[in-house]
Amino acid sequence: MILLSFDIEEFDMPFEYGKDISLENQIAVSEKGTETILNILQKHQIKATFFSTVVFAEKVPHLIKRIINEGHELASHTYYHSNFEVAHLKQSKAALEALSNSEVVGFRMPRMYPVDEREIENAGYLYNSSINPTFLPGRYNHLDKPRTYFKLHNVWQIPASVSPWVRFPLFWLSFHNLPMSIYKFLAKWTYKNDGYLNIYFHPWEFTPLDNKTAYNFPKYVSKNTGNAMTERLSSFIQAMKEKKYIFGTFKEFLILKNLK
Repeated sequence: MILLSFDIEEFDMPFEYGKDISLENQIAVSEKGTETILNILQKHQIKATFFSTVVFAEKVPHLIKRIINEGHELASHTYYHSNFEVAHLKQSKAALEALSNSEVVGFRMPRMYPVDEREIENAGYLYNSSINPTFLPGRYNHLDKPRTYFKLHNVWQIPASVSPWVRFPLFWLSFHNLPMSIYKFLAKWTYKNDGYLNIYFHPWEFTPLDNKTAYNFPKYVSKNTGNAMTERLSSFIQAMKEKKYIFGTFKEFLILKNLK
């Protein structure tokens, strides 16, 4: 199963590069991107998982309703994207369930920062997808973690996919920067080796991010965003469907693998 997921959130990344952006504009960028994502998924008739902050979900209830109505899974991306307290684990789960009228069993921490797994268990989550089991200078150093799913403190850990052997990360940045032929090769290799693929994106990637005045992002962040990202994701999905690979939600994956 291919687990496509999207972290839908306030687009606050410009702050990391010294640029201001209002909350209204943060929401607007992610709202438009989420609509684009849903249209792509609808076109290809596949399901995905949306990890949402409560702040974003409260601003776009129509999109949360569409996510649920079209058969996708809603999971927690905590309460705020850049402000975290342990209490937000339970609070975000409860708020998202109330907003969506659906059960929330999954969690992903913004920027994949570490969280005490016992607290995640106490908050009532069945799985956590907050590990990128690779080494990226200044961001991750998880070479000691398993590449594939495992259980910790009664919570299933479903790490982001990395390639076998060299642990090359298959997350959003590599999707933007690698030639698609190479990315598809790595994705197929990992899928065949592991039996599944877990890759994640963000709605703001579907907005052109090469505006230095507005965002000041480095080229490796802004490359192949906007319409190029829409085309690349559609191309990837089509290529995987032609291989008869199955797409599904994390909830469906837990059932398929009999993970309880």
